[in-house]
Amino acid sequence: MMPPAKAPLGALFWAFVRIGLLGFGGGPAMIPLVRQEVVKRHAWLDDEAFADILAIANTLPGPIATKMPGYIGYRVAGASGCVIAVAAVILPMIAVMIVLLTTLSRYRDVAWIHGMGQAVVPVVMVMMAQLTMDFWNKSRLALGWAISLAMATAAGGLIYLVGVHPGWVIGALLLTALLYPVRRRKGATP
Repeated sequence: MMPPAKAPLGALFWAFVRIGLLGFGGGPAMIPLVRQEVVKRHAWLDDEAFADILAIANTLPGPIATKMPGYIGYRVAGASGCVIAVAAVILPMIAVMIVLLTTLSRYRDVAWIHGMGQAVVPVVMVMMAQLTMDFWNKSRLALGWAISLAMATAAGGLIYLVGVHPGWVIGALLLTALLYPVRRRKGATP
């Protein structure tokens, strides 16, 4: 894992403003946008660090839409980065929510307004599917497809069939990773 890059506060602000404006669908829909900005576009974090932050953010209470920007901002720019990232992601959402909710409540019976809201659902599903595939490929390369598939199946069974909260499953996986780290093969690069 490479050390995080230090982010200029202005770039951090505008990155999270974009996320706040384009993150339609709530916190989970914002995750691919956050990854695009902080890993792909600005390279403040690598995929491994982002995955760790995502796992930790999922275990903590509260909305992921503020937990991730807060921690990422803190990690790449200190306490002021935390404040700027959280403010940058929530202020556009508040402004857009006020405008959209006022407009939607006024024109809620218009068919194309209703259809517009329904049309966004498949786009969010595709974004989440892409993020899932990215994490699957990373897991498959690190652990092998059999272990990755077994872990995904066990986690899905615990969450959907048994009713265990996802935070407990993620916490157990993190604890297991801490207690039994994966040994690297000889010749593998760190």
